[in-house]
Amino acid sequence: MERVLRGGCHCGKVRVELTTAMRTEEFRPRACDCSFCTKHGAAYVSDPAGRLRITGSQDVADYRQGSGTARMLLCRSCGVLVAAVLEENGRRFGTVNAKCLEDIAFGEPQTVSPRTLGVDDKKARWTRLWTPDVEIVAAE
Repeated sequence: MERVLRGGCHCGKVRVELTTAMRTEEFRPRACDCSFCTKHGAAYVSDPAGRLRITGSQDVADYRQGSGTARMLLCRSCGVLVAAVLEENGRRFGTVNAKCLEDIAFGEPQTVSPRTLGVDDKKARWTRLWTPDVEIVAAE
């Protein structure tokens, strides 16, 4: 049974919808230990068999840090880090900051260290774990 996990930034201009068949307890948010994600308190969830839609593209600022491989998506107005995306081989893969999803109880978070990986290893990991074919659209 598919469900849609909804959320967004603090001011509501950027919204996310993660469609998944996974139970929320099955997710173990990945808390990246890089300085950028740590400062934002981010921990990410994704479903390689799911779908991700981000609405409010006109209000999204993107930032690349570290290796510059992934785009970190932040709200231009309130500054909340909502997601990260990777464009690879004509596809867009994404992961959502779990703290942006509303009224969800996830499993225990796990710490991950992509900064210790080379660019090719990061891309391989992210294309395996992140949600494929992410849609980023203007507000409706």
